[in-house]
Amino acid sequence: MDFISTHLLTTILFFPVISALVIFLLPSDQVKAIRWTALIASLVPLGLTVWLWTMFNSSAAGFQYQEQYPWYDAIHSTFHVGIDGLSLSMVLLTTLLTPLALLASFGISEKVKAYMMLFLFLEAGMLGVFMAMDLLIFFVFWEIGLVPMYFLINQWGSPKGERELWGGMKVSARNYASLKFMIYTMAGSLGLLLAIQLLGVLFQNYDMAYLYKAWNDLPSDGLMLGTTVGTVKTIAFWAFVVAFALKVPVWPFHTWLPDAHTEAPTAGSMILAGVLLKLGAYGFLRLVLPFYPVQSQQYAGWLAFLATMAIVFGAFASYGQTDFKRLVAYSSVNHMGFVLLGIAAAATAIGTPNATIALNGAVLQMFNHGLSAAGMFFLVGVIYERTHTRNLEEFGGLFPLMPVYGGILIFTSMASLGLPGLNGFVSEFLVVRGSLPLLPVFTAISMIGLLFTGAYILKGIRKVLHGPLNEHWAHGEHRLTDINTREILVMAPLMILILFLGIWPMGLLDVINKAMVMLFH
Repeated sequence: MDFISTHLLTTILFFPVISALVIFLLPSDQVKAIRWTALIASLVPLGLTVWLWTMFNSSAAGFQYQEQYPWYDAIHSTFHVGIDGLSLSMVLLTTLLTPLALLASFGISEKVKAYMMLFLFLEAGMLGVFMAMDLLIFFVFWEIGLVPMYFLINQWGSPKGERELWGGMKVSARNYASLKFMIYTMAGSLGLLLAIQLLGVLFQNYDMAYLYKAWNDLPSDGLMLGTTVGTVKTIAFWAFVVAFALKVPVWPFHTWLPDAHTEAPTAGSMILAGVLLKLGAYGFLRLVLPFYPVQSQQYAGWLAFLATMAIVFGAFASYGQTDFKRLVAYSSVNHMGFVLLGIAAAATAIGTPNATIALNGAVLQMFNHGLSAAGMFFLVGVIYERTHTRNLEEFGGLFPLMPVYGGILIFTSMASLGLPGLNGFVSEFLVVRGSLPLLPVFTAISMIGLLFTGAYILKGIRKVLHGPLNEHWAHGEHRLTDINTREILVMAPLMILILFLGIWPMGLLDVINKAMVMLFH
């Protein structure tokens, strides 16, 4: 226990990797043992994170539970991890959603060993991004998360459908989606790596705490690489912004997301929407605003424009879908737009009360969207497993056949819509409240997207649950069965947290607020 308490972060970080190696040693035909080993193993990081949460001192400045070990001495990079209130909330979200996604994956019957191992490797990659305090380590974990998700989409995605490429060549839709996901993210990562290397070469150090001060202390009119420091910082700023904007994703960098979600297995979509999209927003908060406060303020209008377009176009695109999963996928573009709007508002006046409110809303929206989006994608998967279709036009009037499922779907949809009393309302209200005095025009335009959020949510509910009953699903072998116990167990923790944070958001908001105040004052 003493070892765990002194190496708590690395235990949380690497336990999924060790568990994956244990699963590798299990016989491939022992499917049940593999599933339960993965699920039980994923509960250990969750338990340790909850323990960490109870011990975390939200009033203390700086990072806590730091661990630092030699890694790459030649370039002065160390394996340095630590947490503050921002990263702790994201670590909690990751360790919570992973076991739920694994429980949702019990229906996977092909290559189960590889599937479970990839999921655990994916968890480690995401946790590493949130814990890293060394820029090079941050980038390593940023890239590690790509590989498992690529294979999860490519190997266990929807087997149906083809996409035509340039030249008339056709490929399977899941191959197209996984390749598009990889190319988009790698394209953004190239600029990110070059910008990180610039800082590392300049200061012979990759430690974030050191670089925050050293990078910002450089005079903007000084010379660097044959030009002014201000120009170099602007170029590096956009390299960071593009990489993180692709990951969020915001308009117009969002086109990989609906394809990836549509083709990914249900649990893959849960993690993709629940956690992977948050890596980009986390990058804005952890690196862009602290490293580039001047450039962030200078280009805050452009960030606000991108956020507004994501909110409005994401809502319009979602409303226009007939595929249930694509409707939910485009809703993620809409909801993550509010995160970027809060960040853009904060960039205009970092350290002011309105900026802090906007930042609180942005971080809380990251957590809240993780809960509701994971739940929505799981519920799409539940009905897809029974009907083998996601076409909204083929459903209709299913509430009498699936009353429990219908109730859960309405509850989760209302959280996504932003119904007062549920978690989505609190975070979006804070973003709008903080952004309105700082970016009044962009915030007002964003309300159009908020209006259409209600439209596409109600459209989805109406098409699935209400209206005339589609008799095809009421008789014989096609008769639908209601949500089962395992599926309810996946949804129950999400629903409890959605209600809890809607009624008492300070349970999480207090930690977030103190982190934002200390980070940006």
